[in-house]
Amino acid sequence: MTLLTTAERLAALMDHLGLARAHVATQVASDVAGFAAQYPQRIAGLVLCAPTRVDPAPFEQLAARLLMISGDEGLTAEAAERAQARLAAARRHLLREYAAAAWSDVAADRAGEVAGAMTAFLTGFPADAAALGGRSGSHAGLSFRIEGSGSPLILLPFFLAPSQWDPALPELTRRFTVILIGGAHVGGVAALEDRARAPSYQAMFRSLVDLMAPEPTSRILDVGCGSGALDRLLAERFAGARIDAVDVNPFLLREAAALAADFGNRIRFAPGSATALPFADDTFDCVFSVTVLEECDAEKAIAEIKRVTRPGGRIGIVVRAIDLKQWWNLKLPPAIKAKAEVPPQSVAPAGVADASLYPRLARAGLADLVGFPALVTLDDPDGPIWRYREDHVLSQLTAAETEAWHAARAAAQAEGPLLQAHPLHCAVGRKP
Repeated sequence: MTLLTTAERLAALMDHLGLARAHVATQVASDVAGFAAQYPQRIAGLVLCAPTRVDPAPFEQLAARLLMISGDEGLTAEAAERAQARLAAARRHLLREYAAAAWSDVAADRAGEVAGAMTAFLTGFPADAAALGGRSGSHAGLSFRIEGSGSPLILLPFFLAPSQWDPALPELTRRFTVILIGGAHVGGVAALEDRARAPSYQAMFRSLVDLMAPEPTSRILDVGCGSGALDRLLAERFAGARIDAVDVNPFLLREAAALAADFGNRIRFAPGSATALPFADDTFDCVFSVTVLEECDAEKAIAEIKRVTRPGGRIGIVVRAIDLKQWWNLKLPPAIKAKAEVPPQSVAPAGVADASLYPRLARAGLADLVGFPALVTLDDPDGPIWRYREDHVLSQLTAAETEAWHAARAAAQAEGPLLQAHPLHCAVGRKP
């Protein structure tokens, strides 16, 4: 069965709601890129709110109706500045003295300013009259919740969750009929689920689990579970294990629980921060965390993970490797290749996303440390995790370089297979 694209899902939802034209806002530019390219006439006004990567090409037809909100420094500032160089008619709004990252809670941090900038911009463009009423439901694989009155405004998720829009909703719903979109096909959930389907990602996780060597009935903790994809893999392998999974984001926990419903109470999801785990000392036989310590105080998280692990228990940590090259099987000119090889430099000030992971774990007192850098290979160029990484490269290219990239991409796809690989740092150690 052919899966619907995100663009097709959005078009189907708008048809279901009787909307020919609506405003749209999102953080993840790739969630709306296909829709913008295929159905530009259906977007009245578009807001990219703190995007960390933007391929400008899909938005060329509606540049004059595009607002990019970004911090005035950091990844979002760089992404918006590079995009505007190609989309001269687009508008920008800078959040002063703010460096937003992919995981930043932008609407909570700057709710009034974000809502005000969106309202001032979008009211300049006509959209359908909407009388949808307050209701919720799902269609074409997208969940929706409708609030407010006025012109329709579709809010696609921030990277972590649609609930990140909540602080801005009181002001937005005074001027717009807000249609808040969620589900497993948009935002961070789509990327996390897509990544977990990659055979090489599953192989990395099997290696991590093999080194942790849980017993069939072990008690295991996942710190920063996201969509719960790894917990489902673990539950399939160890039917008798008890798996606890925590995350700071309530929407991700709800989505994870829904996706794991078939496992019953074998996976228990609960709110919890990596730097303040809600468990007693020496509770778990094995504790693991995958691509979380980049985004928090890594030292505190390592100490907490060690605290809740029983003596003799094993700890597995995986982080993105921004100090190693990523790879594309494209024949590229040297200037483009140099840009494409550098992974997104996305790490919080106190986070870890390089080889310092290994000595950090040694200093924390873990014994029998095994480190193994790994490559995650992607082979679905239509998948959300591929798009998310390719958009980072495309956002750095000139128009001529973009044309060369797509020519090389088409040639590689014709020869087959089209592949991308990016590195991770992985380690497992034992609590003495």
